[in-house]
Amino acid sequence: MPALACCVDAAVAPPGYAAFARDGTFLPVPFTAPTPTIENDSHWSPSHSAALYKIDGWGAPYFSVNSSGNVTIRPYGIGTLPHQEMDLLKVVKKVSDPKSTGGLGLQLPLLIRLPDVLKNRLESLQSAFELAVQTQGYEARYQGVYPVKCNQDRFVVEDIVRFGSPFRFGLEAGSKPELLLAMSCLCKGNPESFLICNGFKDAEYISLAFLARKLALNTVIVLEQEEELDLLIDISKKLNVRPVVGVRAKLRTKHSGHFGSTSGEKGKFGLTTTQILRVVRKLEQSDMLNCFQLLHFHIGSQIPTTALLTDGVSEAAQIYCELVRLGANMQVIDIGGGLGIDYDGSKSGDSDVSVAYSLEEYAAAVVQAIRNVCDRKNIKHPVLCSESGRAIVSHNSVLIFEAVSASAPSVPEMTSVGIQYFIEGLAEEFRSDYLNLNSAALSGEFQTCLFYADQLKQRCIEQFKDGSLNMEQLAAVDGLCELVAKEIGAVTDLVRTYHVNLSVFTSIPDFWGIGQLFPIVPIHRLDERPGVRGILSDLTCDSDGKIDKFIGGDSSLPLHEMEGVGGGGGKYYLGMFLGGAYEEALGGVHNLFGGPSVVRVSRSDGPYSFAVTRAMPGPSCGDVLRVMQHEPELMFQTLKHRAEEYCGYDDNNNNNSNSALASSLARSFHNMPYLVVPASSCSLTAINNGAGFYYCNEDDYNAVAVDSGPGEDEQWSYCYA
Repeated sequence: MPALACCVDAAVAPPGYAAFARDGTFLPVPFTAPTPTIENDSHWSPSHSAALYKIDGWGAPYFSVNSSGNVTIRPYGIGTLPHQEMDLLKVVKKVSDPKSTGGLGLQLPLLIRLPDVLKNRLESLQSAFELAVQTQGYEARYQGVYPVKCNQDRFVVEDIVRFGSPFRFGLEAGSKPELLLAMSCLCKGNPESFLICNGFKDAEYISLAFLARKLALNTVIVLEQEEELDLLIDISKKLNVRPVVGVRAKLRTKHSGHFGSTSGEKGKFGLTTTQILRVVRKLEQSDMLNCFQLLHFHIGSQIPTTALLTDGVSEAAQIYCELVRLGANMQVIDIGGGLGIDYDGSKSGDSDVSVAYSLEEYAAAVVQAIRNVCDRKNIKHPVLCSESGRAIVSHNSVLIFEAVSASAPSVPEMTSVGIQYFIEGLAEEFRSDYLNLNSAALSGEFQTCLFYADQLKQRCIEQFKDGSLNMEQLAAVDGLCELVAKEIGAVTDLVRTYHVNLSVFTSIPDFWGIGQLFPIVPIHRLDERPGVRGILSDLTCDSDGKIDKFIGGDSSLPLHEMEGVGGGGGKYYLGMFLGGAYEEALGGVHNLFGGPSVVRVSRSDGPYSFAVTRAMPGPSCGDVLRVMQHEPELMFQTLKHRAEEYCGYDDNNNNNSNSALASSLARSFHNMPYLVVPASSCSLTAINNGAGFYYCNEDDYNAVAVDSGPGEDEQWSYCYA
């Protein structure tokens, strides 16, 4: 056991004792050993891990832990049968294993998209509102839209349009490119689906929205600013097109949490009641008041309770009824976003990362609030619309990354010879701290020990800065002070740093930007008790590139020891869940780390219950360089010529060596910026330079998809486009 204070040698003191020296004599002094970080449990099971990481809270009904200790995906939510669950570790292995062993050879980090979960989430939202409408006798329908800003990925948006077509689910756009995207996708959707045009608008935006209406898309132009009305009226007359107009109301109801900053009277968006009255008068003067059909509002994202929701919806319903009284042709209330996600599984209304209601309770509160106000005013019930993007797509994707190494604070062994060498280097006035430390330790005054240890350390640092103490002696005092703290139990939680193959800024930007917490857990080994606690440090050269806050208010995460010598011999995979909204769109290229590889995984009838229907390698080094206006082809030629000039000419092997150098440079441009962990393959990335899709037709993927067959040497079937 390592020792305290002065002449400490692990071989001198018996277990449970710290050894001290006075005048060269070792004396054992008992001490209380630190409490283990995580309680030892020889009967650890996957259910213990599910409780520890709160998977049954934030993960339900789409994620759970199987008997093998792996996280599983339940693609149909509560309707998923046991044999339909997809083992997440098997998915990762099939995607990342070399092609020679039946994998796709994609490099991590990896984003796994789950269209079955997306479909179930969309249907669950629709069902919740249909149930509320039916049970409360509401006399209109629910017809939602998806705000594409939450995740503009082509396949996510196309899936939502396709899955939502039977119940007229539409899209919301907040910019010109988003409007173009939405127009294109809705051409294949239900003609009654709403196309809600939000955001600040200029003449081009409004003209584009009018074009959408001429293309027979059910387009609604929502005024965010009073000035937009003049443009709308002018363009309407020029194009001879009657628009459907909405306004965004700036409510008095305010959401007090972080996500409520755009709510209330001083919010960023919307019109006040005074401005709405002016809009009514101006539309009436232009003989366009019958065009005014929709009222929109937004209390704020992550509405924590149904009480707040009811307050805001009731206020908006009063405005809606007043607009009917003023002669507007009102048809729709768009309650905006706000349907929250329980990121930490606490089901708490007092947190920015949780909500105290279910989908059904949310829908019931909305329907009841609007019905009550309209019935009192004898107003026809409006069509209900919501923009619940976060709630729809958050569960749709899982970010997988691996720990490449782990480090922990090291406590160097201190022998009597080493201590004697250290003491001899101290100035005479500093040795009193050493003697005081030794005396306090012998007397069992452990808090006094810490005081003198710290005082000694600070004086030695000053001595080192003056040049009178060398580096070995400075290291010795560091080790001595760590030993003191450890042996008296002052250090009970030595948190390790797990270095992960990831960029926080690219893949989890909301954690860095606004402190948003996401559930992060190991996706395997959950049948083992995690023996250490750790924080996660990414690959970037930035001190903010770390994750040191986790759900539940913890500053570290329970983790397992990495297998193999130095933590490098075995794969250790971690997953970040509920990140399907915003993270992909917000990620940048800090340190020129691009996005992850992306795959779509659907339920199939294969042996492992899944099929990879699309796969896309992550951006290569060349790709991210192009983002910053560099030209990788010219850079390659420059470096190639430089290599030929400075690496010398060998008459015997000149051509071979130059060719090898050129190939090495080319691979560096073609590969992803992330680390290539031993035993993994990035052949798909290297060969295709991040430019290809590997997929099969989703209509018949059960027949020819990249399926999860059992053979080690099987070759997956896939198509290239």
